[in-house]
Amino acid sequence: MIDGDATSPLRAVLRAVVARDPHERSFHRAVHDVFASLGPLCEEHPEYAEAGVFARLVEAERQLLFRVPWVDDLGAVRVQRGYRVGWSSALGPYKGGLRFHPKVDLAGIKALAFEQTVKNALTGLAIGGAKGGADFDPKGKSQGEVMRFCQSFMTVLHHHLGEHEDVPAGDMGVGERELGFMYGQYLRLTRRYEAGALTGKGVGWGGSAGRTQATGYGAVYFLEHALHERDEALRGKRAVVSGSGNVAIYAMEKLAELGATVVACSDSSGTIVDEEGIDVELVKALKERRRERLSVYADERSHAEYRDGAAVWDVPCDLALPCATQDELAEHDARQLVGNGCMAVAEGANMPCTTEAIDVFREAGTVFCPGKAANAGGVSVSVLEMQQNARRETWSFDRVDARLHEVMHDVFRRCHETAEAYGSPRDYAVGANVAGVRRVAEAMLALGVT
Repeated sequence: MIDGDATSPLRAVLRAVVARDPHERSFHRAVHDVFASLGPLCEEHPEYAEAGVFARLVEAERQLLFRVPWVDDLGAVRVQRGYRVGWSSALGPYKGGLRFHPKVDLAGIKALAFEQTVKNALTGLAIGGAKGGADFDPKGKSQGEVMRFCQSFMTVLHHHLGEHEDVPAGDMGVGERELGFMYGQYLRLTRRYEAGALTGKGVGWGGSAGRTQATGYGAVYFLEHALHERDEALRGKRAVVSGSGNVAIYAMEKLAELGATVVACSDSSGTIVDEEGIDVELVKALKERRRERLSVYADERSHAEYRDGAAVWDVPCDLALPCATQDELAEHDARQLVGNGCMAVAEGANMPCTTEAIDVFREAGTVFCPGKAANAGGVSVSVLEMQQNARRETWSFDRVDARLHEVMHDVFRRCHETAEAYGSPRDYAVGANVAGVRRVAEAMLALGVT
């Protein structure tokens, strides 16, 4: 709940958000989830409200909505909607991913851009927040169709990009292939080899070692610190991970490396349960090279069980990492996890747990590592990619991974210390929200009314 005083600045701003865009429920939720933590900050810094910081913070600096026409393999003209929302540049150029998925819409992109702004501030790096994408589904499309769509998308968007203005990366449905097509079109149109204008590139053409692993590894590093603070360790723990894309795969890889046993993962069709421990190399082969359904896993490892249509949260575990998509873990899933003895949840995806699910974890005393903190590893290594591009350098995987570990430790420390300082010890969602918003707010005050 937001501060109980009906006249509080936070409540007034939230009312205005709902009134202005009454149908954008996902955006309302994103704002509410952050503002619910900010009562003590608002009291400590009345100058924020006086300067209109909160009112400005919930309004994007710019929103781009554009038509993306492309031609399919049959010669038919298709039209999608493209989006890019630059939320805040108070701390640096806009930074945030692009996602291609049929359910992408403006409200969802706004919610993610707002969340990204707080996340990016929390890293301590000099980047603002943004998000973008299109209602295009790469699944089932040929290589040529994906290329033509990406080229059309970038033809519109390139006017608004640049290493000092807006630097997109990949997200759901946008991997190295899609980024390659978009960057090729960016070069074609601008005639500038400005590698820092896009991150998540292939290592052979301006990308960074470790970027593919960064979000999954980073989530596990954050979880490791949260458990260590309670005198617990990853070693010997039983884990389940939703999803089987990049974030899930590399979260599973790092969990196994640090001694946990991942017994289940999932895709959009169902869940694979392997009591001997998920074979991450097999999942990589199925998803990254062969592009097959996870059900094939059980065909190749006969002791494993594929549960068609089942949720991964039904599998008993100590640790749960939602790494698939937004709002994938609801209240009943949270109760199932708690009932089965789950002690910690770390969000690898963006906003995968509903507000009601998070409330269940709080009530149960379950360690909860929010995505705006736990999955900050991806954007952190994107910034390291920008640094390498600016210096015309290529860093080793070990150097990038060591720096990622340092950044995630700093993110955890900020969350932990801020939560304690603001009366909510070990509530990392509160710590993340307050620390991130405070850093943006201080920059906004310093820059005047912009």
